[in-house]
Amino acid sequence: MLQQEKKQCYFCTTSRAVIDYKDTETLRRFLSGLAKIYPRRKSGLCAKHQRRLAEAVKRARYLALLPFTTR
Repeated sequence: MLQQEKKQCYFCTTSRAVIDYKDTETLRRFLSGLAKIYPRRKSGLCAKHQRRLAEAVKRARYLALLPFTTR
């Protein structure tokens, strides 16, 4: 079985200190077509940034910047 390289955390590699809920283009990158947040194994984020991403997405949904669902 081939061993895949571990994905690097996007926010660690780009040295972005803050995940802003108003930056919807960056947040959409980590959402599926049905507006679900990708899990860590798929997004490649570290645990700290995955938690901060989830919080930012939930805030953006509450303010209607991102959809809750696309059905």
